[in-house]
Amino acid sequence: MTKPIVHVEDFSLTIGEKKIVKNLNFDVLPGEVFAFLGANGSGKTSTIRSLLGIYQQTTGELLVNGTPLTPESAAVVGYLPEERGLYTRSKVLDTMIYFGELKGMTRDDARDFSVAFLERVELADKANIKIKKLSGGQQQKIQLGVAIMGDPQLLILDEPTKGLDPVNRKLLLDIVDELQEKGTAVIYITHLMEEVERLADRLLILKDGVARAYGTVAEVKEEFTSTSIEDIFVQIYKEKSNVVGAEAAPSKKKTTKKEGK
Repeated sequence: MTKPIVHVEDFSLTIGEKKIVKNLNFDVLPGEVFAFLGANGSGKTSTIRSLLGIYQQTTGELLVNGTPLTPESAAVVGYLPEERGLYTRSKVLDTMIYFGELKGMTRDDARDFSVAFLERVELADKANIKIKKLSGGQQQKIQLGVAIMGDPQLLILDEPTKGLDPVNRKLLLDIVDELQEKGTAVIYITHLMEEVERLADRLLILKDGVARAYGTVAEVKEEFTSTSIEDIFVQIYKEKSNVVGAEAAPSKKKTTKKEGK
């Protein structure tokens, strides 16, 4: 059986008197796209912050490669947050090289990667422009480049296509496909269910901090007798908040995208 790169077991998070996440269990396997879904306030971001060590869990385990993530091991993770975190007064190429060095790359390797990436996303002519002069979509592409530098084993993408036009959205999704083929595990957070249908091997739908659906795309569709992940999502969120189902059992096998749909 493939060893998961992410293992979350009996994870609960309480902040103040509010229970944010309740007894959450899931795995993310190498080389898969794992769609982590839920409405705003469902506990997705809090779970990711706990996985990254920003929040301390109340109970349970959140492991990356078998251990809690630490600053020393964080280089195995690439993270693209929903809100941009770039230094807007710095030039594009300088910023990318800086982050590459923070991830342990040599300056030459960081430069080579950055130049090639800027060519790939058609921003080579912006290399010496300050980030604040870029459009929102262009900044999003730079942030993606920073996230995938250093060949992370785990890539966390939170609303990655936000602000992108259809052409650049397809470009980003193609890059995700390529990373997956190289063995990168991807946690993919989105409100666009067509992206889930396009990319995901497995998924989890979170509501009020509780897992309401978990498994391969095919398994979840079979469980809810539906051919649409969007319809399943709507069905779950139309239920009364105090009506919660048991967490789905982890899938025993990983299906391919083709098998999962």
